[in-house]
Amino acid sequence: MSNVPADLLYTTDHEYVMKTSDPAIVQVGITDYAQGELGDVVFVNLPTKGDKFGAHAVFGTIEAVKAVSELYSPLAGEVIEVNGALDANPAAVNTDPYGEGYLVKIRVTDAGEMGSLLSAEAYKKHIGE
Repeated sequence: MSNVPADLLYTTDHEYVMKTSDPAIVQVGITDYAQGELGDVVFVNLPTKGDKFGAHAVFGTIEAVKAVSELYSPLAGEVIEVNGALDANPAAVNTDPYGEGYLVKIRVTDAGEMGSLLSAEAYKKHIGE
């Protein structure tokens, strides 16, 4: 059974959105379910600080032993922080996807887009749990 924290929002593409102390900034990563499906993560290709993306746009890739998958921005916005620690330790995505294994922090362009994201309960249904 996957860890699906109740206080996060989710996409059908298996990214999560975690609110921060600044209401305009969110932390983005892949879900525990996604990292489990991928297997051992060996490389993460992330955007650079200042890059801007629309909602659902590809913002990078994640490479595991089994496959390479695209990463989709859950919300439109500007990347204000990239988790550079993943360069040396991409396996943090597997061991702590909601903490040390986060991918980026985004300054959200339109907070109203959060209404299109899934609740924890809806995400659990989406993944069949």
